[in-house]
Amino acid sequence: MYTPAITGTGVFTPTDVVTNAELVAAFNAYADKWNTTHADEIAAGSAEPMQHSSEEFILKASGIENRYVMDKTGILDPDVMHPLLRQRDDAEPSVMTEMAVDAAEKALAQAGREAGDIDAVICAASNHERAYPAVAIEVQNALGIDGFGFDMNVACSSATFGLQAAADMIRSGSIRSALVVNPEICTAHLEWRDRDCHFIFGDVATAVVLERAEDAKGPHFEVLSTRCATKFSNNIRNNNGFLRRSRPDGLQDRRDMQFMQNGRKVFKEVLPMVSQHIADHMADEGVASADLKRLWLHQANKTMNDFIGKKVLGRDPEAGEQPNILQDYANTSSAGSIIAFSKYSDDLAEGDLGLICSFGAGYSVGSVIVRRQS
Repeated sequence: MYTPAITGTGVFTPTDVVTNAELVAAFNAYADKWNTTHADEIAAGSAEPMQHSSEEFILKASGIENRYVMDKTGILDPDVMHPLLRQRDDAEPSVMTEMAVDAAEKALAQAGREAGDIDAVICAASNHERAYPAVAIEVQNALGIDGFGFDMNVACSSATFGLQAAADMIRSGSIRSALVVNPEICTAHLEWRDRDCHFIFGDVATAVVLERAEDAKGPHFEVLSTRCATKFSNNIRNNNGFLRRSRPDGLQDRRDMQFMQNGRKVFKEVLPMVSQHIADHMADEGVASADLKRLWLHQANKTMNDFIGKKVLGRDPEAGEQPNILQDYANTSSAGSIIAFSKYSDDLAEGDLGLICSFGAGYSVGSVIVRRQS
């Protein structure tokens, strides 16, 4: 048995930024247009007028201030309200591959590794731009990696599930190293015309290099333990897919073909599940709250993270103990906890313990306990 270790991380950040102010202006323009178009139905009482959004509402509901996106022109156009990404020729790299390769190259550089040192690639993301061939195999090809690759989707928990899969393969000895990439184009499956969720997501890609701890070339984080859990719920869902055209209403612009959630139920049901999952994982590994130096949580909502942090630590987290990045990046699905880990882990001392956790649709939750080593 071998000890897996995280030896490098990388983050690809798009150049386009959408502020809450820009988002509100676009949404309110769309709402006004919709209300005008449906004035007769509103007057007759058969339709409800669309309410305006506001910067105050968004910040209070989520803690989000900005988001990075692959395209802002379409998102901010009241006549479009979704990103506009050009159709690529099949001979070109796909969008997800392009994002993943950027993050992967940064992670490899930090690990002091070349692509030829990697045995496996896992592309773990909440949505993939095609069913096949696997994006992971395209990433593998673009980087020049021998071995194998595969895609996996556990929604917002994809990154931690991917880390467990890679760590297990390294631990068993079937591979020496792996690259886990999380290219998330969340803006493409967000319904920007829905006031309750139009502010939630941003785009990003993250990458993590894992290898045997004995092979690490510099400072790294030993993966001491991983744990995943799922419990079925339809409260967060996206009903799009390849069977769409086989159904009578398959070509219609159905609301359920984009991101949907019952936010109140999610808040009520997910928080206890995640808090208990982390507590049980730590207890089984003999890790006390006082032993934990840092929590890198899924970046979905500041209130949710504050609640979980307090439950896990038994007190309000001190500054830096539970870093948030969603104010700048918004919810980036599986990539959020990895962004936080990548940006806020170098300062930990030899032997310090930390925990990465992501959670979301499924319901699903994954946690990874790590220890800093020089």
